[in-house]
Amino acid sequence: MQMADSSDKTNRVYYDDFSGWYERERGRGYHGMIDDLEIDAVLPLARHQHILEVGCGTGLILSRLRDAARTARGVDISPGMVKKARERGLDVALGSATALPFKDESFDFVCSFKVLAHVPDIGKALAEIARVTKPGGKMALEFYNPFSLRYLSKRIAGPQKISEGRTEADVYTRWDAPHVIPRVLPPGVRMLDAKGVRVLTPIAAVHRIPGFAKPLAIAEKLAGQTPLRWFGGFLIAVLEKQG
Repeated sequence: MQMADSSDKTNRVYYDDFSGWYERERGRGYHGMIDDLEIDAVLPLARHQHILEVGCGTGLILSRLRDAARTARGVDISPGMVKKARERGLDVALGSATALPFKDESFDFVCSFKVLAHVPDIGKALAEIARVTKPGGKMALEFYNPFSLRYLSKRIAGPQKISEGRTEADVYTRWDAPHVIPRVLPPGVRMLDAKGVRVLTPIAAVHRIPGFAKPLAIAEKLAGQTPLRWFGGFLIAVLEKQG
C-alpha cells in the first residue's frame, strides 16, 4: 500500500461538502439515466465476481451491483460519503484511489466512475487499482472525454454549484482523450474496449423537456454501443490485468 496523494485533503473536504447534495438529483432525470448507462456497461463484468468500486460515493451504483456480484466492497475518500454508503448496508472503507486499503490481488473486477478525472497523479491511481486486481481480472474505469458534447457544454456554462459554498472549480479536473488512455496505463494492463456514456446529450437540462427524456435515454443507450461511443462525455475504459 502506498502513501495517500497530497491532493487527498482537498478532495476529502470537497466531497464531504458534496455529500449533503449528492442525491438531490440522483436516481431520476439526467442523473438517473447516467447511472443506468453505467450499470448497463459494467454489470456483465461484475456478475459472480469479487468486486470493488473505487470512489463509491453514497453507494448508489455499488448497491445495484451488489446483487449480481459474489462480494461487493467500496472505498471513498469522504467520511460523509462513506457514512451514507454504510447506512445502505454496504461494505465500504475510507481511503484514497492513490492508496487503496486492500491487499494485492484482492478483486476479480474493479470499477470507478467520475473519480479518476479528479486525481492529479493518474498513474499512481491506476497502478493502485491494478495492484488490487487479480491476474486476468477486469477493470472498468471512467475518464472524462474532451472529444464530447459534455466537454463543450462545460466550457460554455462554466463551473456549477455542488453545495452552498462550493462549485466544480474547487476540485481538480482532468480530461483524457481516448488515444491518451492506453499511454497512462501501468505495465501489465491492456485496454480491451471502451463504453461511451452521454454521447448525444448536449446539456443535462434537455432531460427536463416533457416527452424528450425517454427517447433520448434510448438513443444514448444505442449510441454507446456504436463507434459514436468514442465521443461519450464519460468514457469507460474496459481493461484487463494480464496474468
